[in-house]
Amino acid sequence: MTDQPRTAEALMRSRFEAFKRGDREWLLRTWHASTRPADLDLSDNPRWRGLQILDTEAGGTDDATGVVEFRATYIADGELGILQERSRFVREDGLWFYVDGDVR
Repeated sequence: MTDQPRTAEALMRSRFEAFKRGDREWLLRTWHASTRPADLDLSDNPRWRGLQILDTEAGGTDDATGVVEFRATYIADGELGILQERSRFVREDGLWFYVDGDVR
């Protein structure tokens, strides 16, 4: 991915697409250094199907932080699953990073 997301929501959407593609490098590159795992194993990655943004707080082009609540659907072991998370983002030097989230 070459375009840097300009908002927290845009970063959330790009990260969802990266999970769909299994793009481990983009996921790690967009994870904030304070919470980034040393490695990311996507071998058990489910088949991600859809993303719905439920709520956003701040996270715009002039904000330093943002929150995005989303619901993502996936298929694993032939079953439909839903992940809902309220994710926190931070913008540093003009770039947005995923910090962490609370699964609902």
